[in-house]
Amino acid sequence: MIFPLEELIKYQGNMYEITCAASRRSYQLSKLGGDEVENNGGKVVSLAARQIFTGKVKFMFPPNAENAAAAAY
Repeated sequence: MIFPLEELIKYQGNMYEITCAASRRSYQLSKLGGDEVENNGGKVVSLAARQIFTGKVKFMFPPNAENAAAAAY
């Protein structure tokens, strides 16, 4: 799957937060690898975005941490 542009266009939340979350999740996927990454042709950014937009992976920011990166779980 290519990057989920429809979901990105429909997204009504904070664009900076979703970008940080996708970036962090992409990094995790690149380090962990696995079947899901292989099935997506090694394209971790589009996989991370799809996981976040579909709710498979949730993200949150630590309270009162202005410069902290998003934590994906």
